[in-house]
Amino acid sequence: MGLNAIPSLFIGHGTPINALQSNIYTDAWRRLGEALPRPRAILSISAHWFTQGVLVTGNDRPATIHDFHGFPPELYECHYPAPGDPELARHIQQHLQIAGDQPIEASISNDWGLDHGTRSILMHLYPNADIPVLQLSIDATKPAEFHFQLGQRLRSLRQKGVLILASGNVVHNLQRIRWTPGATPHSWANEFNDWIRVRLEQRDADNLIHFERAGQAALLSVPTVEHYLPLLYAFGASSPEDSIQIPTDGVELGSISMLSALFQPSSDR
Repeated sequence: MGLNAIPSLFIGHGTPINALQSNIYTDAWRRLGEALPRPRAILSISAHWFTQGVLVTGNDRPATIHDFHGFPPELYECHYPAPGDPELARHIQQHLQIAGDQPIEASISNDWGLDHGTRSILMHLYPNADIPVLQLSIDATKPAEFHFQLGQRLRSLRQKGVLILASGNVVHNLQRIRWTPGATPHSWANEFNDWIRVRLEQRDADNLIHFERAGQAALLSVPTVEHYLPLLYAFGASSPEDSIQIPTDGVELGSISMLSALFQPSSDR
């Protein structure tokens, strides 16, 4: 990986209200945006675009999608008016067809925009909304290894100035949320969060792909896979020479991990 490569980044996005709040996580996202090299474009892989097949947004002006319910009215008035990049969308589509041993068929979609998994982060990371943003969907029909390998195919985009931004939560169990402020995390949530962090720091791709090896803690932490899989994209898009940093960590509301991971050329530290 060249020294001028743009990083690959996984962010634990947490609740949609983070779009409007100032807290330890959103402050860390803001500092990241100030410290990282400015990308020419952002390719976001969000837990909230879970599809059949691989899609990439081709909109000139991607719409703001309010894909949540029951939050304060001001959250529904919140927009992130970043431009799209149809030419880059076509390049990604073609690249996935020729990179790797087997082609990956991707379709251009104008029916999606920027969901809260993308927007709630970017409002702090790049608040001016002046960098083109695309989203790549997560194919729900494919196993975890496919998503890691797709991330590997995206790695070369970093040399072209594209920030790979993956957004989810490695622990995401809405049925076990504790709504009391400052609630103690479930023991299994801490256990799995720590297990994943160690595997990241060890660059243990096999166990990150087969996260179910963590046992009962994995079953409770990942009852459905859509919030976990984005991590595999960011990790797949990383290079063995990248440094690995943990910008945020911890478990909120008992069962939502805020673990994030930054992969960047080691000389950029």
